[in-house]
Amino acid sequence: MSVETGTTRSIEQIAVLGLGNVGGLIADMLAERGFDVQGVDADSRRAADDGVLIVDVADPEATASLCRGVDAVISCLPYFLNAGVAAAAHSAGIHYLDLTEDVPTSQMIQQLAKSGSSAFIPHCGLAPGFICMVGASLAGGLDRVDRIALRVGALPSSPNTALGYACNWSPAGVINEYLNPGERLHDGQRVTVPSLSELEQIVIDGVRYEAFSTSGGLATMCETFAGRVERLDYKTIRYPGHCDLMRFLLHELRLEANPELAQQLLIAACPPVRDDLVVVYAAAEGAHAGRVRREEFVRTFRPREIAGAARTAIAWTTAAGAVGMVELLAQGALPSSGLIRQEDVSLDAFLQTSAGQLMGDEPSGAERDEAPVTLG
Repeated sequence: MSVETGTTRSIEQIAVLGLGNVGGLIADMLAERGFDVQGVDADSRRAADDGVLIVDVADPEATASLCRGVDAVISCLPYFLNAGVAAAAHSAGIHYLDLTEDVPTSQMIQQLAKSGSSAFIPHCGLAPGFICMVGASLAGGLDRVDRIALRVGALPSSPNTALGYACNWSPAGVINEYLNPGERLHDGQRVTVPSLSELEQIVIDGVRYEAFSTSGGLATMCETFAGRVERLDYKTIRYPGHCDLMRFLLHELRLEANPELAQQLLIAACPPVRDDLVVVYAAAEGAHAGRVRREEFVRTFRPREIAGAARTAIAWTTAAGAVGMVELLAQGALPSSGLIRQEDVSLDAFLQTSAGQLMGDEPSGAERDEAPVTLG
């Protein structure tokens, strides 16, 4: 499936909200591509940074004023702040993009998009985001699609704790996706599954991982493919043992009732690292030209230098997803209004953007002699 493009609408001034590792990189990449970028953060310590605007986005009036002065806004904020930004963008009639994987927030944004005069593109980034484009592209090569399996993990390259994890991504987002139920298609129908369930083993290029259900990774894919695909699921990739330990932490110790404490414990035990990796594994099974067929996509992304600095794998892969969407929107390759689902965006078109090219030039396991094997 592909989107119908609309007329080119000028996108010159873009506000990037939240200047952490990902937001700061998005701002840098957009500036490199000639956009007029306004960096926005709530931390007053960034006031000394050149051009950074200090705004409390929890203040509706301040957010509304900000949105009236730009053509588009990209929210790189914690998931629970996105709803207010989306509402302000809707009122101002500007384009809205975010990185959210929170299901209730996504549902609210979909409703706003129905009456909006601008484009609403939630779920930019890696998962959801890039992985949704990959899954739809693999399915598009089959005449009949029986199953789509999507797996993504952001991991330390050299794990040294039992959890085998590093908080290079928002700990609030991680705990949120571990607690909320996931969605999948079973017999073509949408169903929910508990997070931290359906544990399986995966071996990619000789490295053993585990994968388990979490929330938010499919974004709108279940709605898009319901009745067309028998099975569709998303799982998070981690090193073996992580799932059982998180079950113990959240359910046995009952920290599910205190997610803020769970976040504090996680980041204290698993601080961020510079040397990380992102594993992307996707497969579609079905039939083509009357023969059973399986299409696969495998990538392992590592840190690289972008915009003059070394960037972690999770930061640059997430940033590339958002920046590539802005490029497509500015080119008129996407509709200028309404909801734009990640799975409706052409993977080939995305990979042809300057940001998307970063995702396409990494070696994949499929390009080497050793093919990935899924177990479980």
